[in-house]
Amino acid sequence: MMNLTSNFVSGSCDGRYAVQCLLGNHRFVNSKVLSRRCCSFRDFRKRMLRVYCESTTTEMHIRKCSPFLESVLLCGNGVVSSTEWKAVPDIWRTSAEKFGDRIALVDSYHDPPTNMTYKQLEQEILNFSEGLRVIGVKPGEKMALFADNSCRWLVADQGIMATGAVNVVRGSRSSVDELFQIYSHSDSVALVVDNPEMYNRIADAFSSQATLQFVILLWGDKSSLSSEVEGLPVYCYQEIIDLGHESRRALLSSQDARQQYAYEAISSDDVATLIYTSGTTGNPKGIMLTHKNILHQITNLWDIVPAVPGDRFLSILPPWHVYERSCEYFIFTYGIEQVYTTVKNLKDDLRRYQPHYLISVPLIYETLYSGIQKQFATSSAVRKFVALLFLRTSMAYMEAKRVYEGKCLTRSPEEPSYIVAVLDWVYARIIAAILLPLHMLARKIVYSKIHAAIGISKAGISGGGSLPSHIDKFFEAIDVKVQNGFGLTESSPVVAARYPDCNVLGSIGRPIQHTEVKVVDAETDEILPAGSSGIVKVRGPQVMKGYYKNSTATKQAIDENGWLNTGDIGWIAPHHSLGASRQSGGVIVLEGRAKDTIVLSTGENVEPSVIEEAAMRSSLIQQIVVIGQDQRRLGAIIVPNKEEVILAAKKLSILDSDASELSKDKMTSLLYEELRSWTSECPFHVGPIIIADEPFTIDAGLMTPTMKVKRDKVVAEYQEQIQNIYK
Repeated sequence: MMNLTSNFVSGSCDGRYAVQCLLGNHRFVNSKVLSRRCCSFRDFRKRMLRVYCESTTTEMHIRKCSPFLESVLLCGNGVVSSTEWKAVPDIWRTSAEKFGDRIALVDSYHDPPTNMTYKQLEQEILNFSEGLRVIGVKPGEKMALFADNSCRWLVADQGIMATGAVNVVRGSRSSVDELFQIYSHSDSVALVVDNPEMYNRIADAFSSQATLQFVILLWGDKSSLSSEVEGLPVYCYQEIIDLGHESRRALLSSQDARQQYAYEAISSDDVATLIYTSGTTGNPKGIMLTHKNILHQITNLWDIVPAVPGDRFLSILPPWHVYERSCEYFIFTYGIEQVYTTVKNLKDDLRRYQPHYLISVPLIYETLYSGIQKQFATSSAVRKFVALLFLRTSMAYMEAKRVYEGKCLTRSPEEPSYIVAVLDWVYARIIAAILLPLHMLARKIVYSKIHAAIGISKAGISGGGSLPSHIDKFFEAIDVKVQNGFGLTESSPVVAARYPDCNVLGSIGRPIQHTEVKVVDAETDEILPAGSSGIVKVRGPQVMKGYYKNSTATKQAIDENGWLNTGDIGWIAPHHSLGASRQSGGVIVLEGRAKDTIVLSTGENVEPSVIEEAAMRSSLIQQIVVIGQDQRRLGAIIVPNKEEVILAAKKLSILDSDASELSKDKMTSLLYEELRSWTSECPFHVGPIIIADEPFTIDAGLMTPTMKVKRDKVVAEYQEQIQNIYK
């Protein structure tokens, strides 16, 4: 935008203002510096008299602001501000006003360790945002944010959004090729990275092939960079904060400085972030999420997680993953305290901080379960017997309780008769009454020690993958509430979740507010009745704008009526007015991924997740991928838990007590029998198996950063062995 002005400068012209006019509005000059150089301006001002007697043209830069966060600037410059949240960064002003001096976050594992109040967090975000404007970031530009979980990640993320720019996020553990692909495809112009070590790892590929305006280091010092590209500005985090602080001070104190800009409010429909899919099925696609998409989550998750000021949350997931990210934004609007932790420190931090809530993925709950089971196994024979007896008693008690509370699952649309319903209720009540004293004793003697070790006094929220039923039932038995949920990156992500007062095991709960879910036939797209399996589709304000630069994929995912195809197979529980399922109507049950379905040469369709979930209950099996596409029978690739396998082999006298290695053949036979035992109730059985020498890991490219196994990559890795077992 061009502003044509005709300035007639008199002898009393303010030299500082003239300098600002001539320098443009990229920086605001420090008035103290100018006063020290006052004498040098006398000659300069004489020259300016001649210049400013003529018409001049100054370029007005567009300055986009978060409507409520920066309403002071917008109101003073002719733009209508908002008293409601229109952009994600708006939440920080509300939180700062409500919870100002409360601790917002604790980050102990970075240097320097950081505690930040809500007021400080708001100011840090505003300073970082302004610092980005000072170094040239423009609204609508893409900025790559490749970093891991920390308080500075949050500040950078929100700072970028508050400028009206779009952040493109990924973690530091991704491969250089993947990061470069994301950077290039997203049309990013600059790079924010975790630390010098990460930049050193990607520098060669990026400096030679990518267009970089600048690089920002969130942690560490520029002196640790192994090489700097000539002409490429590199900033550390504090430099951006300082630039922003000085610029904001000048902006707020000078009307002339504020008039350098044309102001616009960020729209709810503007893209806030680009998140690339995990890449389990080919090249990642860039998902465009708008401010409106994410705000839907922020304003509608309290029904699932009724947080109150002072509640403590432990943060362990990668923050660029939309599950962690949307949940973080949401909980910060309720005055909670977030503590950053790591996989290495999780056990100690659970005990130390005693979190009220833990928002995480199934793998974390499986890890906690395995740790508790290991404690049972290594106890004395008497303690082990007592613990397992109590556990079975509590599971039986909880099962009876589910019956009389009406929280059991059924696919049948037919209601039970009144007499049957009453008899079931009475029987369940009697069983529960008998078992309750033992359950309470178990809680005092055994479970209280578990609670002291892990906290999670209000609830654990599980999402981002399938929660195995034995994990679900175990935590219910020990009185640790785990609420399972479901979502996709394409839906920002939460679609449905189990509510605190209706925690129906085996389900993913009901849709959250303003969200529609239907189950349709995969071929005809006709809506199926309750209890029938089909493709789950979703519609609501959280559904993405689309895939970046990929309209074809967008049309395949979202139909003309706004329904998003989740690619999941599931069913909706029918409504009953009485009986053991009277409270469960409308909950959603998932059975697996449509694209994971294995079609045998016999024409039978197999959902591998059912078998894998059953197999993972074995302590001998660390990871498993069921295979068999176009074959007559199923097979499996198994990563053994070698320590447990050795112990089991010694107990079965397969291995001498002083031996430490087991032959491949004996290990295969042992694991085959173990697999058969744990999957005996599954509708399909596994035939030949392959023993993997190394675990499936992120670094090996066999798992996504959110700990999902890349089936196609695993199958490709073991293609030769797969061909051999099916010969």
